[in-house]
Amino acid sequence: MKFLEQLAVRRRFGMKPGLSTIRAVCRALGDPQESFKAIHVAGTNGKGAVVALLDAALREGGLKVGRYTSPHLVKLNERFFLDGSPVDDLKLDLISSNVEKAVSSSGDAGEGMTFFEALTAVAFSLYAESKVDVAVLETGLGGRLDATNICNPALTIITRIGLDHCDWLGDTVEKIAFEKAGIIKPGVPVVLGENLPEVREIVENRAKELNSPFYYAPDMVLEFDIPEDFSLLGSFNRENALTAMAALKVILERSLFNISRSENLIAGFSKVVWPGRFQKVGNVIVDGAHNPPAARALVKALSELPEKKYILIAGFCADKDVDETLSILAPFLSKAYAIKTNNPRSLEPETLAIKMKALGIDAEVSSTLTEAFHLANVDSSSSNEPSALVCGSLFLAGEALVALNAYPWSKPRFDLSESLNKL
Repeated sequence: MKFLEQLAVRRRFGMKPGLSTIRAVCRALGDPQESFKAIHVAGTNGKGAVVALLDAALREGGLKVGRYTSPHLVKLNERFFLDGSPVDDLKLDLISSNVEKAVSSSGDAGEGMTFFEALTAVAFSLYAESKVDVAVLETGLGGRLDATNICNPALTIITRIGLDHCDWLGDTVEKIAFEKAGIIKPGVPVVLGENLPEVREIVENRAKELNSPFYYAPDMVLEFDIPEDFSLLGSFNRENALTAMAALKVILERSLFNISRSENLIAGFSKVVWPGRFQKVGNVIVDGAHNPPAARALVKALSELPEKKYILIAGFCADKDVDETLSILAPFLSKAYAIKTNNPRSLEPETLAIKMKALGIDAEVSSTLTEAFHLANVDSSSSNEPSALVCGSLFLAGEALVALNAYPWSKPRFDLSESLNKL
């Protein structure tokens, strides 16, 4: 597909924090990001789920909604939702051709545009052309210097913050919180999900500096307010639901959008599709946990199930804190199979198995995901309680869902994703 071929070229530029390139290219496109209101969501974990929940809720409220998330599990189209469905190849091809022209016309400023910047420009153009009432946008990395941060937000949201991408964002939660708080705009309300006191202090102080109304989600919503038919499993997804519900309260109280069916908003929580996040498929749980904060959330969700130990099937990207993540998971494991993820940044399974064994985990290398499923007795049609666990990478989660025939959208195709190698 032409679109993918063009973006494959962009991968060679890796990740490059800064807003000058995306501003120049969007200027050449007529600044599409200025033509719609946005809800801008940052955080270490949970931001994608909050985006998906708000997308579903606001559509139930009668709005035309765009949704931009990253990375994709399997297919690039997953990043670009319009009215509840991934945008088709033809529309993405047409819009990407306009972005490529804008890159060419931007001269030196557009020459080094990255993969993620190109995708963000496509998202802005798509939602401007589609005349959405609101686009719910997830940051890619950080916030302050993330390409999405030139959007026009009516509301900003920051989910739980932890240590991840430390080489880019800083080696303390305070430094990372500062980067995430960079999405707050003057006078624009900000909702903060449950966080450490030091994170709250940084975000709240930044909001005060910018005269931006500050809301702390746990002070606004209680867990029993979550509807009984909430469709996502796991305590961390209930936390995400509370953050999304707090955001909806702010939206209604401040009349941020012209919502025609406000009584229907929470109905969207029973319809949201956010795969690969504590998703039960037969006797296996598929989860994209790939860093220590996500691993802690995962084991908390596992502790809510009948007590047992699980057979782990895991693959990690080499730039993650694999040792700490595995140490958190280890008490819940009886056996582990190390495999390679479908990503150029994948940690070699032999290295992963060594790390597992160093933590006392009975580990083996498996050459393929299919082989690992066989060895772990994974059965996608089983009605038994889960006995196996897939985690370590969203790319692996996507591959697992395809193998288990649980990928929710049509025609799975393993598309390229961005590289995080330093320049």
